[in-house]
Amino acid sequence: MKINIDNYSINYKISGQGETVVILQGWGTSMDLYDTVANTINSRYRVIQFDFPGFGQSDEPAEPWSVDDYADFVLKFLDKLGVTEASLIGHSYGGRVIIKLASRDVLPIKINKIVLIDSAGILPKKTLKQKVRIRIFKVVNRLSRTKIIQMFFKEAVDSWKSRQGSADYRNASPIMRQCLVKAVNEDLSGCLGKIKAETLLVWGDKDTATPINDAYIMEKSIPNAGLVVLKGAGHYSFLEQPYIFDRVMKSYFKIS
Repeated sequence: MKINIDNYSINYKISGQGETVVILQGWGTSMDLYDTVANTINSRYRVIQFDFPGFGQSDEPAEPWSVDDYADFVLKFLDKLGVTEASLIGHSYGGRVIIKLASRDVLPIKINKIVLIDSAGILPKKTLKQKVRIRIFKVVNRLSRTKIIQMFFKEAVDSWKSRQGSADYRNASPIMRQCLVKAVNEDLSGCLGKIKAETLLVWGDKDTATPINDAYIMEKSIPNAGLVVLKGAGHYSFLEQPYIFDRVMKSYFKIS
């Protein structure tokens, strides 16, 4: 289904009936990736899935958005659907957005429960190698704008620049690259203590994108949080350990 929010065409779907649960996706994914998450709870809950602007089949934002901009958009989306109370499930980037929402002093909706799956939000310390690479990239990027480089070496420099950064960065459009840069350079550690809703953290112990140490930081910092570690799973722990994840979710949402 499609819905228009601020002139953006947004792809979404709803399954099940009952109290509302909203699933917020990870960076660069489609909402369909989270069908298995929805299916664990939609026997008792009304589950809303949608593609963020710039993700899946939803329109891209006209300008680079921050995490707060995406949080504001979620509120507009839920208002359009008449949702005033919901539980929130977020994977990776979706977790960033939930942390931003749940830590606000004033919200137009009530958040009942939160599930953060391999959530982003903790700013990692850069290694010396990473610092050197960033410095080199900035120098090359600055030099690439000079006339002589543009005249004789533009293709070589463009080719080199296109190979830099993470896979998410390389695969993103120019606008979405700027959105990603805004997100990964923002540390949400200071928001965690402001989260009032009951929070379940679900993490793969082999996650390299958002390491398990991030989960321990969140568990310690969020006042009412618990952590479930899925052994042998990586950043998509809900897909890599589906049986255990299903049992954990059913227990948390009290589904027999």
